[in-house]
Amino acid sequence: MKKVTAVFDIGKTNKKFFLFDRKYRQVYKEYTRFEEIKDEDGFPTENLKALQSWLKEIVDRVLAEKKFTITAINFSTYGASLIHLDKDGNVLTPLYNYLKPLPKEISSKFYKEHGAPLTIAAETASPEAEMLNSGMQLYWIKLTKPELYNKIKYTLHFPQYLSFLFTGVPVSEFTSIGCHTALWDYRKRRYHQWVIKESIDEKFPFIVPTQTSFNMTYHGSKIKIGAGIHDSSSALLPYLLGEKKQFVLISTGTWSITLNPFDKSILTKEDLMNNCLCYLKVDGKPVRATRFFMGNEYKMQVRKLQDYFKKDESYHKTLKFNLDIYLKLKSNEKRQFKFEEIKIDRDDRLSETDLSVFSSFEEAFHQLMIELVLIQVKTTRLAIGKSEIKKIYIDGGFTDNDIFVKLVALHFKAYKVRTTKSPLGSALGAAMVISNKKLNAGFLKENYQMQKLVPPVLQVN
Repeated sequence: MKKVTAVFDIGKTNKKFFLFDRKYRQVYKEYTRFEEIKDEDGFPTENLKALQSWLKEIVDRVLAEKKFTITAINFSTYGASLIHLDKDGNVLTPLYNYLKPLPKEISSKFYKEHGAPLTIAAETASPEAEMLNSGMQLYWIKLTKPELYNKIKYTLHFPQYLSFLFTGVPVSEFTSIGCHTALWDYRKRRYHQWVIKESIDEKFPFIVPTQTSFNMTYHGSKIKIGAGIHDSSSALLPYLLGEKKQFVLISTGTWSITLNPFDKSILTKEDLMNNCLCYLKVDGKPVRATRFFMGNEYKMQVRKLQDYFKKDESYHKTLKFNLDIYLKLKSNEKRQFKFEEIKIDRDDRLSETDLSVFSSFEEAFHQLMIELVLIQVKTTRLAIGKSEIKKIYIDGGFTDNDIFVKLVALHFKAYKVRTTKSPLGSALGAAMVISNKKLNAGFLKENYQMQKLVPPVLQVN
């Protein structure tokens, strides 16, 4: 039987399972989705019980079929999500959604007691973002649900909880601790003083390197179980292992995150006010990054365009960059879209989007992409900072958007811009980190379908 590494790659929408051979080639995949449930306040949240059942069912099935020998299992998930366990390892709360609002009185009390928002943000490299700063979730539980808080023996980050399901060993891990949690002091390289003062650090188990694995016997099979990894850090890993020159990675999807693992500068207050932050690499060193809610905003705005121009839901995927439309819109340079979720450098005086100013869906769609790319360019330049970087990789869902990638190339003419396509996403990084093998020099080229982006020529005859 072929020896394989199994990876669960858990996104907000798609739950994915992969099997990789020793050369990191995908030999099996399976996708599923679960309907969200609601927490005690009626806010949508992950169906954790359904996810738990699926994880165990799929591993049991693969082992029973005896087509593959699973030698290792690892987990990649979205961040800013915590699971709270009692002394017997039972889950005490729903997996609270990171978009769940944090009561204003809680945040006010926090900053009154522990320091100004920008000070905390600078020290933890985490812009103020309510529950997206997952450390605030524990603070909220401590203040509003003290009896529940006292029952918590361990709080696990999402990837480490999935590992715990198979090992029974509770651990913490750098990439999850460092993803805009407001828990980690990036200068002192330990939990922040507010975490220690509130004794919240006592709820987290000991920290292990991301490469950590546990040798387990599962249903009679000896399997190495990984500690799990945050998906953004996991998506970055193949590039770090496969690329010798400095680069930034624009990882697109629900969030657009630009990752720069080569900048060592301290974040300024201006950086933080523009949603610049840091992640932690697998070795605990910082990754300068920026993010904005591009995919989420895109989805909402495209739905409005579809309704207004009577187009079907897949039509926008067929559109290509049109130079004439671009030049017409560029001559105006006026913002037309009232964004719902994105606040970065936006003129919020727009009361609504007036789609009647556009002659067609195509024209409105180009304008939407122009405005989104302007924010992408701003955030990417912030991530680049003062680094000597001349190469930009774009991966994720927006690599299929011809207008997006060409506009990015247009704004970054001085850089080598490459689109990369891999259906494996962050799963591949999770497989790599548990095996700890070196990549050959041509790995990215062979496996990521890299394409050079040539900026559109704007001169017309």
